[in-house]
Amino acid sequence: MCRAAVLLTLIGPCAVAIAQPPPGYYDAAQGLSGSALRNALADIIDGHTVLSNADLWNAFETTDDRPDGFVWDIYSDVPGGTPPYLYSFGTDQCGTYNSEGDCYNREHTMPQSWFGSGAPMDTDLHHILPTDGWVNQQRGNLPYGEVGATDWTGQNGTRVGESNWPGYTGTVCEPIDAYKGDAARIYFYMMTRYVGQVGGWSSPMLQAGDLSPWAESLLLSWHTADPVSTKEVDRNNAIYALQGNRNPFIDNPAWASSLWGPVASIELDPDEFYVSVIQRVGSVHLKRSGAEGSQVRLLDAAGRTVVDQAWSTSEAHLPLPGGGPLLLEVRSPRGRRVWRLMP
Repeated sequence: MCRAAVLLTLIGPCAVAIAQPPPGYYDAAQGLSGSALRNALADIIDGHTVLSNADLWNAFETTDDRPDGFVWDIYSDVPGGTPPYLYSFGTDQCGTYNSEGDCYNREHTMPQSWFGSGAPMDTDLHHILPTDGWVNQQRGNLPYGEVGATDWTGQNGTRVGESNWPGYTGTVCEPIDAYKGDAARIYFYMMTRYVGQVGGWSSPMLQAGDLSPWAESLLLSWHTADPVSTKEVDRNNAIYALQGNRNPFIDNPAWASSLWGPVASIELDPDEFYVSVIQRVGSVHLKRSGAEGSQVRLLDAAGRTVVDQAWSTSEAHLPLPGGGPLLLEVRSPRGRRVWRLMP
């Protein structure tokens, strides 16, 4: 392992890149949206070649190799700068470790405890990365998020601490900005590839077989702020050569907003889901004939949740924060509707 100053500086993975799937690969998904799109993509990427745990070590040599031949570890990489340490494939594989910089292991970006270590998720390369063993241990099975009060900071700036993202206050792990989009697109892949199984998984980032509202807004924000990089494109191609399936959200980033977000997948008959919306100065009034359990959210222009509350009566009043246009979302057991509120 190279612990001294590194002479070769990598170009950071922040440039926009476009992946090139094989011709016809996504034909069955063209022109679709909502659940039809998600199911079509799931069918396309389902049934991949399942690798063994031992296979993963060798796979990393083509999926996660830096241009200089060292291991591409998102928890030590410093885009445009000098990483604090570098790992060589094979020789620096964990083993035991006592501190950051000792060795690298296999991190499930969606922790195995969330899905009961079940197959084939446990060896699906699309969400398994080679990462520093100590940093991986600090994260454990924490959800991803953005940290306010910090409990621990890694050498490249990865942090663990209390979430300051609206809708969740638990402890989270925050990767550096250059890899937040990568993490988001990995999660979009997992929610699509395993759409029929997610309902049995357990995590603060998951709810009723989908992303929880706070996780959805977080990941969409990361997806937008950190576009697809050349690193992701190369990794997607390398995994396709090994597993025979691809991450659709690297190949076509726009599909994320077609499946999640404030205006995605409005698939219900308005006559069956009628809500009267009256906007006033500083507030919005909702009224309906029924009184079923629903969730109401207000989102700002960046997709951040600014109000999130349960609604089980016939009427509701929400305060409207100033500063710009908002999206109002109502979710019920029968679906969801979205309204645009102007300042």
